[in-house]
Amino acid sequence: MKGMIKCWGLMAMLLVMAGACSNSKSKKTVFTPSSSGRPYEVLVVVDQNLWERPAGRALFDVLDTDVPGLPQSERSFRISDVDPQYYDQVLKIFRNIIIVDIQDIYTQPKLKYAANVHAVPQMIMTIQAPDEESFREYVSQNGQSIIDFFVRAEMNRQVAFLKDKHSVDISARVKEMFGCDIWLPAELASSKAGKHFLWFSTNAATADMNFVMYSYPYRDKNTFTKEYYMHKRDSVMKVNIPGAQEGMYMATDTLSVEVRDLSVNGGYVQEARGLWQVEGDMMGGPFVAHSCVDTIHGCVVVAEVFVYSPDKLKRDIMRRLEASLYTLKLPSAGISDVKE
Repeated sequence: MKGMIKCWGLMAMLLVMAGACSNSKSKKTVFTPSSSGRPYEVLVVVDQNLWERPAGRALFDVLDTDVPGLPQSERSFRISDVDPQYYDQVLKIFRNIIIVDIQDIYTQPKLKYAANVHAVPQMIMTIQAPDEESFREYVSQNGQSIIDFFVRAEMNRQVAFLKDKHSVDISARVKEMFGCDIWLPAELASSKAGKHFLWFSTNAATADMNFVMYSYPYRDKNTFTKEYYMHKRDSVMKVNIPGAQEGMYMATDTLSVEVRDLSVNGGYVQEARGLWQVEGDMMGGPFVAHSCVDTIHGCVVVAEVFVYSPDKLKRDIMRRLEASLYTLKLPSAGISDVKE
């Protein structure tokens, strides 16, 4: 089959019971399939000739964009594609689907979304356009929105998973020291505490996952400049995360750091994303941090995740950890879906 999907590792259909309806005469059981595919994998339903032309290449280039903040090139998604004639019931249960719909019945390009249409959990995006050129322009101009849509969907799935399967110990210790709550994977079993500082880690030789939380007084709006954040991060990490030998400590690769403002759970968050390194050593990796104001205690709370995995790709484990940052609940806030 020309143009059929490149990756089929997890395409087996898994069925779960979604519910049942009954009456006095008979009972009917309704089955809803579990979605297939791996996290951050997208199936594009597109005419194979169009897929190779500029309109299709524009969409491919968006999905193929590098993930920001990683030390090496890793694309945002695993990309699979299928011609509409082969888009059958097995493929319709894919977790993330983009349907390319180009017809002259449309007057302008448009994005449409639908959740859990054929499987659970599932997100389907349909990109409509009257012609290939308007499709190409629209996709190129809205590439970040397309990426963000599926990244948020995957992170919300991880948040839903963590709701029932998170480290109770981490939540309890964060509550005790900071009065906050946060959900982290249970694998982060090793820990270290300092002054207004907690560090949890898998303590693995590779694919090592880490979470830190620390706080410092809020002064004014200049607290949330990029320069002030990096200064505070370096001072906290130097004291609390030493290297293997004396004089070694964690530091920030200042040239790699990018910050942006987010609205999470209705409150302000400064996101910082970049690379860390150990002064005097060869260790390093990516990190993502969320800084926000605890208005009850008048302090800035920083929740950060970072990874050490020199011999493995880092996208999936970083995004898995990053989802935990969106579960942070300050004393005066609640937990909700990812919002930007």
